[in-house]
Amino acid sequence: MAKTISANHFLYYFYYYSKPKTMKKLRAVFFVIIMSAIYCSCYSKQPQGLAQDNNTPTSRSEKIKTGADQIEKYISYLKGKRIGMLANQTSIIGNKHLVDSFKTLGINIVKVFGPEHGFRGNASAGAKVADEVDQATGIPVISLYGAKNKPSLQDLADVDVMLYDLQDVGCRFYTNINALVRFMEACAENGKELIILDRPNPNAYFVDGPILDMNLKSGIGMFPIPISHGLTIAEFAQMANGEGWLTNKMKCNIKIITVANYNHDMPYTLPVKPSPNLNTQQSVMLYPSLCLFEGTVISQGRGTYFPFTVLGNPDLKGKYSFSFTPDSIKGMAETPLHMKQVCYGLDLRNYDIDKLYKSKRINIQWMKEMYNAYPNKEKFFDFKQSKEMGNIDKLAGTTLFKEQIIAGKSENEIRASWEPGLSQFKIMRKKYLLYP
Repeated sequence: MAKTISANHFLYYFYYYSKPKTMKKLRAVFFVIIMSAIYCSCYSKQPQGLAQDNNTPTSRSEKIKTGADQIEKYISYLKGKRIGMLANQTSIIGNKHLVDSFKTLGINIVKVFGPEHGFRGNASAGAKVADEVDQATGIPVISLYGAKNKPSLQDLADVDVMLYDLQDVGCRFYTNINALVRFMEACAENGKELIILDRPNPNAYFVDGPILDMNLKSGIGMFPIPISHGLTIAEFAQMANGEGWLTNKMKCNIKIITVANYNHDMPYTLPVKPSPNLNTQQSVMLYPSLCLFEGTVISQGRGTYFPFTVLGNPDLKGKYSFSFTPDSIKGMAETPLHMKQVCYGLDLRNYDIDKLYKSKRINIQWMKEMYNAYPNKEKFFDFKQSKEMGNIDKLAGTTLFKEQIIAGKSENEIRASWEPGLSQFKIMRKKYLLYP
């Protein structure tokens, strides 16, 4: 019976028993080639469908799947229907825009509605956005942040199903939830079903802040919720329906494609910046705490390329060594607060976000610190002195917050005033949760 010679045996005999000295270099080259071939044949091929190790970057990115990414759950439902959708630059499937993907898949998109910052996300905060035709697809884009704030009967006449897919950041003063409820109202008024492709909320790990006093209702606060509500956009839609927040307590017929493999405590890095001035993950995580400073003379870095990660004012010179100078940046901040003036204050670009995760609270110590450091305290909250400043009462959702900071109240005293409203909201919130 013939003896089988393995590849290792073959290499051994070839290398050590080939006699001619002129073959020495050739043998070495041949040895390397054969060993490389054996290595590749043994280790490069894996069985099809074999799950990859959970520590690999690919498997980690696949762990959380947004509603949009789960095409198989809704594509057949959309086929053959005329679709209208509310979308922006965050509406993606993988790395491709949702609208572009739908066009490739043969979905009939008859029109797109654009929120604040526009459909492609290139308008400055608060800037009115006009209707347009999307240059990439030729689809009509109707702005809901200009002449009107929700679709009309005429807009929906040639639409069978509406779809909502916007990345939210989980704050009361971030206007996507306003656009959502108006969109729901338009669907309810015109008998249109609304499909919501849900996405993780990067700030869903905590619920904190005073409940909005509805006497202070405005475009930066429309619902009786805390600053950080801890809900995904689909959970918020369920709450708006269930709590009767639509006009005349209408109910919208919603169909939700939930996020897979997700819970509220999971950290989630946004793949696309949700708006021009939330352009880093750090800014997204600091936003619930720092946006309150829009009701003060303290710049949050608008007019720099690192907004919502710094705090400062020209009058704080000598009290802080860190400085930055706001300037006009097209598409981000046209006329920022303290433009072309050197601002001194706090650099939070490297602030440890784990501290926020552990506390599960808005950081109000920064507000107390800035107020105590600012020399002209009577001007600190005076939003009338600049069109770039906001109303602190409307941002905080209560008139007490400003008074408490001025009076030097402790953090515990300030937080005590948020009760029992905050605890009651947390109990009510549980009815609408989709994720463990």
